[in-house]
Amino acid sequence: MQTSKEKYFTKQLLNWNKKFNDRKMPWKGIKDPYKIWLSEVILQQTKVEQGIHYYIKFTEKYTNIISLANAKDKEVYKLWEGLGYYNRCKNLLFTARKLRDENAGKFPTNYHEILQLKGIGVYTAAAIASFAFNLPYAVIDGNVYRILARYFGIHTPIDSNEGKKEFTHLANKLLDKRKPAVYNQAIMDFGATVCKPNLPLCNNCKLKKNCIAFISNEANLLPIKNKRIVKKHRWLNYFILINNHDVWIKERTEKDIWQNLHEFYLVESEKKIKWNELNINKQLQQLNIKNYTIKNISKEFKQQLTHQSLHVQFIQILISTKPTTLKRDYWISQNKLSTVAFPKIINEFIKNKDNYLTSS
Repeated sequence: MQTSKEKYFTKQLLNWNKKFNDRKMPWKGIKDPYKIWLSEVILQQTKVEQGIHYYIKFTEKYTNIISLANAKDKEVYKLWEGLGYYNRCKNLLFTARKLRDENAGKFPTNYHEILQLKGIGVYTAAAIASFAFNLPYAVIDGNVYRILARYFGIHTPIDSNEGKKEFTHLANKLLDKRKPAVYNQAIMDFGATVCKPNLPLCNNCKLKKNCIAFISNEANLLPIKNKRIVKKHRWLNYFILINNHDVWIKERTEKDIWQNLHEFYLVESEKKIKWNELNINKQLQQLNIKNYTIKNISKEFKQQLTHQSLHVQFIQILISTKPTTLKRDYWISQNKLSTVAFPKIINEFIKNKDNYLTSS
């Protein structure tokens, strides 16, 4: 049973949603579990503004689970290019094919069966169950943790087992069981537009009257996390080997960042290398490359991942013959590079005309 404070929260949140929530997104209000699932997977680790573009591309090309399941891996990866966290894409394909083969391309309508699907966690299962089938499961994401921690003044760390249990229990108590889809969308929108991570709009908040964080001036201190992410630094040095109009690339197959994407010849180092003719020559000798021209050594590019800080350089090398030390079937014409899925940082380098690859 809800306390008066909890009842007030649910009532005011739904009132705010009805009167003031004008946040528009192409997947809001739809009942198709495929499109709900797709939107939720895309939005994992991705901002809504960027995610909308990909959602539209995917739903236009793959209109249902079966069309996605029947697509070639490389085509889907190419469409996903730029979103990062490619395990999401792999799981998307795996689950689409499982549903095609075992359930005629349809989503299960039971929360616990949805939760068993690969790549679908508690949050996504609750979203699909509530939005598509109006089942009473509360979504719990960063927005929900933040709102509940602030409103109820909860100092239990959200990344602790105790915290996860406490917030899950509270979120399900607050859920309007008659309108779970409306409530879940409302709380996520409220977190994205009012109770924001930084600079929350407390003065305009319809819940501030009973909000502990607002009353005690703790909005910027909550929620609390135990763990701090320690970023690993990696130096990735890419040798772009060009023979006439062909470039050598390979697919990353190891369990690491960018799995199933492509890259140029990689030399990874433990620290920054100041590339010059001498150390470039030493590297190329290992590949039995003797006749070459150093076309360009790029500046250092940086990319921040959740747990890694990447430092990337590109060294363009023109070679007269293709070395036997490199696999012959890894050469591709430069004009076909746009058909291959690359990590975002490599793709941006290729597309930048100032860095245009050339054989002359």
